[in-house]
Amino acid sequence: MNKALLSYRLFLSLALSLALTGSIAHAQPAKEFQPEVGQAGKDVVWVPTPQALVDKMLDMAKVTPKDYVIDLGSGDGRTVITAAKRGSKALGIEYNPDMVELSKRNAAKEGVSDKATFMKADLFETDFSQAQVITMFLLPSINLKLRPKILNLKPGTRIVSNSFDMEEWKPDETANVEGCSNWCTAHLWIVPAKVGGNWKLPQGELSIKQTFQMISGTLQNGKLVSPINGKLNGDQISFTAGGTQYTGRVNGNSMEGNAGGAKWSATRAK
Repeated sequence: MNKALLSYRLFLSLALSLALTGSIAHAQPAKEFQPEVGQAGKDVVWVPTPQALVDKMLDMAKVTPKDYVIDLGSGDGRTVITAAKRGSKALGIEYNPDMVELSKRNAAKEGVSDKATFMKADLFETDFSQAQVITMFLLPSINLKLRPKILNLKPGTRIVSNSFDMEEWKPDETANVEGCSNWCTAHLWIVPAKVGGNWKLPQGELSIKQTFQMISGTLQNGKLVSPINGKLNGDQISFTAGGTQYTGRVNGNSMEGNAGGAKWSATRAK
């Protein structure tokens, strides 16, 4: 056998071998991404929230099918999927594209792809102002960076965090899950209306100092000046002044309500 023929046959044999190897490799599906606890992310490492705490967080936020839920740093999608199972429209914001695709597959398996959606995005560059409920499991430093943006959300927006707080902005409610070994605490905040400053009442002036949801100040009625102490729950305001309990609703630059059986109203002083 001459060398030319031998080389040609060796070439054919190698080509066939490579073709078969390629066909076998092509026939095998690519291995799906599986997250690992502690894997690095952009701002945090990934640690899943226990399902029992996911349920507790959504319970504390009183999530209903009318709510739009946004999960900041949505990981494998479990919080978004759980909210969708409750009938809510829910969005997960996640920086890791592999986690985004995993979440989409998980939502499809649970049959909630019509309500549970996910996007690859940076938390600090994303608009989440349309949410009625925001859930998160982020580091305290990230919570603090997001806090100014959160405080500018619509009054009444519910914020729930796994374990980590927002320092001097104290939660409106904290709860623990029994029988849970790690990451078992949920904190709830209700974004308060902005009421700090001076307000005019028909009979006097209301001066308010606001520290997140807590308020203090004075109510002046003629020569009588009474200290006030109270709290905001979203756009709902309540305080005591001169032994009278005031309750009402804030609507931008006006508020009105009841005090000792009588109606009261106030407008923000210019």
